[in-house]
Amino acid sequence: MRVSKSGRTRKIIRLVVAAAAASALVVAAAPASAAPTKQPNTPNAAAVAKAVRAGNLAATHGVRHNCQTQLRGRLVNLGCDLLTVTTSKGSATPMTTATPTGYGPGDLAKAYFLPAPTVGPTSTESIVAVGAYPNLEADLGTYRSYYGLSACTVANGCLKIVDYHGGPALAPDSSLASVEESYATETALDVDMASAGCPTCHITVVQIPMSLLKLLEAATLQLPGALADDFGTAVKEAATLGAKSVSMSYGLPPGLQASYIGAGAPAIALHHKGMAVVASSGDGGYAGNTQIWPQQLPWVTSAGGTTLTTTDGGQTFTQKAWGGTFTNSQGTTSFVGAGSGCATNLAAAVGQSAAASANCAGHRATSDVSADADPYTGVSVYDTYTPDSGTGGGWLTVGGTSAASPFIAALYTRGGALSSVEGPNTMYSAPAGSITDIVGGSNAQNGATDCSAHVALCTGVAGWDGPTGVGAPHGLGAFS
Repeated sequence: MRVSKSGRTRKIIRLVVAAAAASALVVAAAPASAAPTKQPNTPNAAAVAKAVRAGNLAATHGVRHNCQTQLRGRLVNLGCDLLTVTTSKGSATPMTTATPTGYGPGDLAKAYFLPAPTVGPTSTESIVAVGAYPNLEADLGTYRSYYGLSACTVANGCLKIVDYHGGPALAPDSSLASVEESYATETALDVDMASAGCPTCHITVVQIPMSLLKLLEAATLQLPGALADDFGTAVKEAATLGAKSVSMSYGLPPGLQASYIGAGAPAIALHHKGMAVVASSGDGGYAGNTQIWPQQLPWVTSAGGTTLTTTDGGQTFTQKAWGGTFTNSQGTTSFVGAGSGCATNLAAAVGQSAAASANCAGHRATSDVSADADPYTGVSVYDTYTPDSGTGGGWLTVGGTSAASPFIAALYTRGGALSSVEGPNTMYSAPAGSITDIVGGSNAQNGATDCSAHVALCTGVAGWDGPTGVGAPHGLGAFS
């Protein structure tokens, strides 16, 4: 029986809608109580900042998944790896403060032994973003001004904002304000961490238009090809515009089209020798053999995450693999942590050590390198684009491997030795002393029990491990 084109279209749409209704993992019916809790939002900024650095903020505050948002009566996962600290335990309301409470550029410079920035030949980091963010330039200006960084504007040539074909910046979509608001916070985090990692670098933001049909296909039908194509187009545009590194703080399901995602057009579009391509490893903790795309690709650097604390006022810092639980506004306890595991349908990462890939029988093992990602020891971000919530926004404290990815990409750009870069290869051949090995912590709910055959996949051990890769940067030696 032959089906008309319009008939096929209706059938596909019905299939997407049916799958969306049936999916309990990524798109699920949301109870009426899922709306953000209305609570006073006037925390003591000094007390919060102290708790962030001590690592005990979880005692008084909660976190929320920014990319799990209400849309037409459903809770939809938008794919970004971002967690925001909330006003109190069990609250869904983002905590905003008059002054920053999370780590800023100076803190991160000390924690990762970065030298003072110098003015020289300027290189560009590119951020792949989703959706419009009309406040981007102004919000970035506030962040950089507060921390004493030089202005980075469109007018002075430091900042460029284009769509994924190189056209004008995207216009806001009022019909999807809540979705766009979530994506804007992600973009604010990305450009702020790019600034913290390389204060003198230029930043190009390449925006992908929102497409809920593509998102639903990826999330519920495990057919991420169309959405992956958009990311591939954006990365190619970044390369065309001369970026030395590109960061993607997003993760798509691996999909039923393994050969398409692993060896097809979207994956090939992310393969750029001489340009560092970095993606977040995810915030779901140890994931076994189910790895999100694109961080599992052999030619993409997978950015894992740590918990970063200090007990002496920021003079010295300690780190461990990030993982822990939180209780959301519905009373449900969830586990979050840096993503790790094996991509058993792919070869080992470019340059990956045999010791690392042996944990996955010679296949791709994630992650590769790490930085602070725990929202309870999170970074400060400035974001005022809140068209749906109407909260006015301001200073947020956020985490997730979405923070690690743009920060690591910035160090690649700042270090400048990119001619031989192909995926994470140079991380595995970094000079002695240029990487801090992270020992301790776990990104699995039951610790090493969850990966007992290869404990390195889910616990912070000496040498390579899944949550933190080869470790965290110690200066720019691994990037120079």
